[in-house]
Amino acid sequence: MTVRGVLWLLLFSGAAIGVSGYSVTSSYPNVQVEENKGVDLTCTYSGDFGSNVLLRWKFKDRKGSQVFVVHDGKPTAPYADRLTVDRSNLKFSKVTRKDTGVYTCEITSADKTQVGETNVNLTVLVAPSVPFCNVPSSVTTGRTATMSCFDESASPPPTYRWYKNNVLLPDNPSNVAGFKNATYRLNPKTGILEFPAAAKTDTADYYCESVNSAGPAQKCRAMKMEVRDLNTGGIVAGVIVALLLVALLIFAVWFAKKKGYLPAKKESSSKMNASYHPPPSGDDADFTQKSSFVV
Repeated sequence: MTVRGVLWLLLFSGAAIGVSGYSVTSSYPNVQVEENKGVDLTCTYSGDFGSNVLLRWKFKDRKGSQVFVVHDGKPTAPYADRLTVDRSNLKFSKVTRKDTGVYTCEITSADKTQVGETNVNLTVLVAPSVPFCNVPSSVTTGRTATMSCFDESASPPPTYRWYKNNVLLPDNPSNVAGFKNATYRLNPKTGILEFPAAAKTDTADYYCESVNSAGPAQKCRAMKMEVRDLNTGGIVAGVIVALLLVALLIFAVWFAKKKGYLPAKKESSSKMNASYHPPPSGDDADFTQKSSFVV
């Protein structure tokens, strides 16, 4: 084959690939926007689909729930008042924190033989709010102590920082001088701070911060956790008091019986029937009487 033949073959193969290369893309697959502002989500498709295509946009939130935003080229009812469709693009006049999620643009050819889609990740920026913190007030020495911190509204999802007596606790204490002997475990993504075996040195005031890129960090109020030894003296005293109460109850019952304050048990009817013997009657009675004369 000549060089010219090879070139023509390559050009023909490229053209064939272009004809069969159905594609759907977005020029901005990751979009961030402040809450209550407008935003555009783009979607373009190759000419292979033709001019009369079926357009659908789907939305999946952070919890995994999925709904249609656009169906058959028209906005669905929940979005109709703040969304317009420009060819295959979406134009939001206003977004809220609930709009954060993944949007899927789906293009179907008129004969329904070809389908293509692309995803656009939308993040509605919401500054952190005061997180909800849970700190146990007291823990027994050696027991597990767990603290939690959660900010539901912040977007993008926040990370969490814990403070002990106003000192920041590092995520990996073994890598920081001064914390190498610390035994706690901290997950900055979930906000969980755990002490597998609480010690008296863990007694302190604790609070948590919610942090993201949308605004200033917010913290909950400080709460004290106190680690105490097991109160064995109190347990022994409780057992002794319980035994004394039982003994007192037994004595009271005995004394009441002795003084006759409690009714005596009645003899059973079976015993009464066993001790009763009716007098003889009839021939037996006559025989008894006659035999007495013989004597």
